[in-house]
Amino acid sequence: MAEGLRERKKRQTRQHISDVATGLFMERGFDAVTIAEVAEAAEVSVNTVYNYFPAKEDLFVDREEEIVDRPSRLVRERPAGQSAARALLDRLRQDIRERHPYVGLTEGYDRFRQVIVDSPTLMARLFTIQGRTVHRLGVTLREEAAAEPRDPTPEFIAHQLIGAENAVRRGIQRGLEEGGGVDEVAEDALRMVDVMESLLGDTVLNYAVKNTP
Repeated sequence: MAEGLRERKKRQTRQHISDVATGLFMERGFDAVTIAEVAEAAEVSVNTVYNYFPAKEDLFVDREEEIVDRPSRLVRERPAGQSAARALLDRLRQDIRERHPYVGLTEGYDRFRQVIVDSPTLMARLFTIQGRTVHRLGVTLREEAAAEPRDPTPEFIAHQLIGAENAVRRGIQRGLEEGGGVDEVAEDALRMVDVMESLLGDTVLNYAVKNTP
C-alpha cells in the first residue's frame, strides 16, 4: 500500500527529530541534553517530541524494533536446507566483510558507543534490548522447529547465538580501542567467528534446518 501524504509527513518529522537529537547527543552526551533543547533545535514543540518519542532514550534508539527483530528475521528468511545458526553466522561474517554498522566497523561508531557507555540510562536500555532480542529469537526458533511449549531448547539456543554475536562485537570494539585498523580488526573478527562456530555443538549448529518446499 502506497504511503499517504499524512503518513509520509509524520515519518519525515519523526526522522528529523531523531536526527537532530542524535547530533546533540553525539556532540554533548546523552545526559547533558534535555528534551526542551531537542525541541528547540528541531523547531518543534516539546509535546511534539513526546508524541513521537515517549521516553528520552527512544530518541537515541529509534530503530529498536528493527534491531530486536533482526536475528529473528534472518532466521525466518533463511533459504531451504539452512539451519538457524548457519543463517546468523553467515550474516555475521557478511556484516564484518561489508563493515556494517551492526558490528561497529564504521567511522564514528566509537563515539556512538561511548555515548551509550557514559549514560546509565542508555546502558540499561541496551540490556533491555538484548533481552528482548533473545526472547524474540527464542520464540522464532520454537516456531521454526515446531518445538513443544515446555521444551527449553529454543530459548537456550537463542541465548547462545545472541551471546556469541555480542562477544564478537565486544571483540571488535576492544580491537579498535586498542588502536587496531579497521581491516585488521575485521580479519580478527572473522577468526573469532570461526572459533565461535567450532565451539558450538551439533545440536545448536543444526537446529531448525528449514525444510525444502
